[in-house]
Amino acid sequence: MTLLYRSTRGDAADALTASAAILQGLSPDGGLYVPTETPQLDLDLKQLPTMTYQTVATKVLKAFLTDFTDAEISACVKAAYDDKFDDPLIVPLSHHGDDYYLELFHGATIAFKDLALSILPHLMTTAAKKNHFKKEIVILTATSGDTGKAAMAGFADVPGTKIIVFYPSQGVSAIQKQQMITQVGENTYVVAINGNFDQAQTNVKEIFNDADFKTQLATHGFQFSSANSINIGRLVPQVAYYFYAYGQLVKQGAVKNGDPVNFSVPTGNFGDILAGYYAKQLGLPVNRLICASNQNNVLTDFFQTGYYDRIRPFFTTTSPSMDILVSSNLERLIFLATGEDADQTTAYMHELEKTGHYQIKPAVLKKLQMTFSAGFASGDADRQAIATVFSKSDFAIDPHTAVAKAVADQYRQATNDDHPMVIVSTASPYKFPNAVLSAIEGHAVEVDGLDAVKQLQDHIQVPLPKAIKTLFQAKIRHNTTVQPDEMQAAITKILKIE
Repeated sequence: MTLLYRSTRGDAADALTASAAILQGLSPDGGLYVPTETPQLDLDLKQLPTMTYQTVATKVLKAFLTDFTDAEISACVKAAYDDKFDDPLIVPLSHHGDDYYLELFHGATIAFKDLALSILPHLMTTAAKKNHFKKEIVILTATSGDTGKAAMAGFADVPGTKIIVFYPSQGVSAIQKQQMITQVGENTYVVAINGNFDQAQTNVKEIFNDADFKTQLATHGFQFSSANSINIGRLVPQVAYYFYAYGQLVKQGAVKNGDPVNFSVPTGNFGDILAGYYAKQLGLPVNRLICASNQNNVLTDFFQTGYYDRIRPFFTTTSPSMDILVSSNLERLIFLATGEDADQTTAYMHELEKTGHYQIKPAVLKKLQMTFSAGFASGDADRQAIATVFSKSDFAIDPHTAVAKAVADQYRQATNDDHPMVIVSTASPYKFPNAVLSAIEGHAVEVDGLDAVKQLQDHIQVPLPKAIKTLFQAKIRHNTTVQPDEMQAAITKILKIE
């Protein structure tokens, strides 16, 4: 069986193979690619505790990417999940206090996006060969801090590709910025904008859908694709770590095989938690997926009321990857919850674009609430979570993980749900040293960046990851800043197609 991919806003008759959908990135109609039917996963849960991460990832990818051969998938997995990860388990599961922490920060850029963006370049270049693709692929991405660096690390000097990353100049941590502006690779380009992430992401989508600009690119031998989780090739690999986490829970004796568990996921663009939903669809025993937001709590309101409203104050917080008011991947969930109604999904998305809000039907909301719970944590709450976890367990967590921990605690208090709780830990504390240091010391500290890293290490006594060590000698290579409405002009200048 060949599993095809259709647009959330289009006709199933126009479905593409997985490899073609990966190359396309975003559908021409503005929708996102989703499987036309539920993938068939050849994985016995009883075998999970003995499987390596590479084996689990291979099985998940085979289920979703059916036009890739077994040899192609194996080669991609082998190239992606190697010694660039500083833990042989790739994503270890640790136990601290009442919770289990799924550590997704052991890759090249010490954030969860390494898990998908280590393999996406290999999937994409394999897909290009399969489809006899001749144009140079231009990866165009907006980032709230982590995607950009992880994507550039993955695509750096990959033949036949260029990558252009836009990020909000004041909306990322000092370490995130340092990682991006020092990125090596002759095909990597980083541009700051004087605006926020939502502006960057909206403009990237508009550029993707500009037919005239696409034609101009094509005449010069280029085609856009995406490394954001709007690309199905970026989203699918994330499903694997939910299965792997469950196997580790069984191995550690936290659950018996088949027992349901909860995942609390720090959520911005909705890709990470959507991967958990796909895992549940494929048979993983998930009780609740807890959507954890910071003060930009548009998703909390949505899951509680069914009303999505992006017209609200935008907060710049210490968890910048969650400073998002338009969560793109939610469109995929809406499509599924409406019974794969492309017309209804399109209507909701157009209403969001035109008015800034939409209201789903009560029956659709009820269906979502069967799996999803939602909550948010203020800056005080996530600081307290960092301080409490460290004081009780000597385990330092970053602000995004702290939001997930705080919201998990809120959920348990409100529901008395005693299912095992997995906190999805999405970044190393060294990525946000000022925020973590301030929380642990109980007051705001003045130092940031690499100076804060040194002080934080003195406190937590955790060896510095290679990704941080290299920053001490790295040279700045990217220093361009533009206005949001100048992004397309910046692209034409980079590609020399003016």
